[in-house]
Amino acid sequence: MPADSETPSSPDLTPPGLAPPDLRVRVSQGEAWAQWGDRSFRCAIGRGAIARKKHEGDGITPVGRWPIRRVLYRADRVAAPETSFDCAAIGADDGWCDDPADPAYNRPVRLPYAASHERMTRDDGLYDVVVVLGHNDDPVVPGAGSAIFLHVAREDYGPTEGCVALALPDLLEVLRTAAAGSAVKVLAPRET
Repeated sequence: MPADSETPSSPDLTPPGLAPPDLRVRVSQGEAWAQWGDRSFRCAIGRGAIARKKHEGDGITPVGRWPIRRVLYRADRVAAPETSFDCAAIGADDGWCDDPADPAYNRPVRLPYAASHERMTRDDGLYDVVVVLGHNDDPVVPGAGSAIFLHVAREDYGPTEGCVALALPDLLEVLRTAAAGSAVKVLAPRET
């Protein structure tokens, strides 16, 4: 699948009366690609590739359809994304619990926090824009994976810890045109 970063897109990818599009993620010829309407974007996936079974710390990007819940962003680095989803600035004391034994597992926490957690104010820019996805959140199952986000990719599209990552301009385009009901749909290697 070729990248199509130069083709202008229409302002609204969802015709009236139709469901909003999903960002469809798959691996093709050894590279990860995301399909958004008629656009294709290179993306990054987990170091453990794509699989149906997800366990905490395995680096797998889980197969499934994960609804967009809300958007977080670093106000000290980027402007608030144009989106129809709830959007909030990430604070210096924001974290995300990744300890399966903790009651706040796969939930946002305030730092400092005693249990294992991710700091949301990363120095590398990967969390400058973070889309919180509905993976393992309703209900939360301890050990079934935490902090599965759609976020900014490394320049070389290096692997994530299980998230899906896009170049910042591509991520902002998806957020601008996504609507209630949009999701990230990770396809199993043999699905189309």
